[in-house]
Amino acid sequence: MIKIALLGCGTVGGGVYKLLQQNQELIRQKAGQELRIVKVLEKDRSKCAALGLPDAMIAESYQEILNDDEISIVAELMGGIEPACTMVLEAMQHGKHVVTANKDMIAERGRELFDTAQQNGVDFYFEASVAGGIPIIQPMKQSLAGNAIQQVLGILNGTTNYILTKMTTEGSDFSEVLAEAQRLGYAESDPTADVGGLDAARKLAILASIAFNSRVTFGDVYVEGITTINARDIKYAGELGYVVKLLAIADENEGGVLARVYPALLPADHPLAAVNDVFNAVFVRGDAVGDIMHYGRGAGEMPTASSVVGDIIDIGRNLSHHSSARIGCTCFASKPFRPISELKTQYYIRLTVVDRPGVLAGIAGVFGDCNVSLQTVMQKSATAADAELMVITHNTREADLQQALSILKDKEFVHSIDNFIRLEGIAPRQ
Repeated sequence: MIKIALLGCGTVGGGVYKLLQQNQELIRQKAGQELRIVKVLEKDRSKCAALGLPDAMIAESYQEILNDDEISIVAELMGGIEPACTMVLEAMQHGKHVVTANKDMIAERGRELFDTAQQNGVDFYFEASVAGGIPIIQPMKQSLAGNAIQQVLGILNGTTNYILTKMTTEGSDFSEVLAEAQRLGYAESDPTADVGGLDAARKLAILASIAFNSRVTFGDVYVEGITTINARDIKYAGELGYVVKLLAIADENEGGVLARVYPALLPADHPLAAVNDVFNAVFVRGDAVGDIMHYGRGAGEMPTASSVVGDIIDIGRNLSHHSSARIGCTCFASKPFRPISELKTQYYIRLTVVDRPGVLAGIAGVFGDCNVSLQTVMQKSATAADAELMVITHNTREADLQQALSILKDKEFVHSIDNFIRLEGIAPRQ
């Protein structure tokens, strides 16, 4: 029997306990021996009581777990960076293998965690840290190990995807749908990490580190959220053959890695465009495999527990066979990071201008002077004095686009630059 300790018995920890009980015999056959949770560290004992855990299983302190030499695996499901990171590091130093779902901890302190695991000869598995129940970490580290990964493109946050889906299908504005998502429990009372793109950025840091064999931290990822997107932008995008998604993107070009999270116009015929509601997906491009996509539930009690238990089974097999064959940390390179100013893509711009002759020529002149070529200019609405314009550029460098917008906002014929959104993916079918 392999003994396990849980750190945290909330939504995911409770799901792990349930799944190990529910599929006990199936898991035993796959792991080679029984996997049993023997200790749980949880401050809120009502969560333990709800699962029917006996008092003897509830640890009085972390030291009780740390000093128990019979516990081989620690599953950290507390969340947050501290005290979780200190506990994980101490577990490794005591020769215990670790499974975690903690994206914040890995995105911020991954190097220290992986180094400690290697120094102490223990496994550190983290499948559930990105995209919940969707298998993506192991496939990228193992199944795609022979590929040079060229791009990772994903929808990694269910809350923002739900909000954008509802805005698209119902024509609602952001604030309305956010309030609904909070009522339904899809969004936190403080939704900043989700709608601000921070949650997706932490997950992208992990995926980009694996994809490009170079340590990418949360601070290396350029981040924008979806709070500036409104129903008008989504409507105009639809008219052009696009949908708006919060995308997490990392690619390697010109010798450097550019990792970014932002709302983008994605062609309606792109596979990720059909990923709606709270579902997540990761689109990977490799030089050998081409394009592949992993799709499913990116969060939730049992989907996330599925990934955690999968990692526990892998470690169980390693212990049963006295081996560890999975590829560990692959951040052997030290690649430079490219700033967002070097991004080259197309842009959607919506602005309100004075409705009089010569304004369009003035706008085109500013863009031209900044090396921004225009593909489409359309007037969408007008009043007695104002006109709303929608502009799509050709492929343009971000620095040039930003320079043009900076000049335009100070022109007397431009009332406001209402939004600009980047375009990603292939061109929509005509």
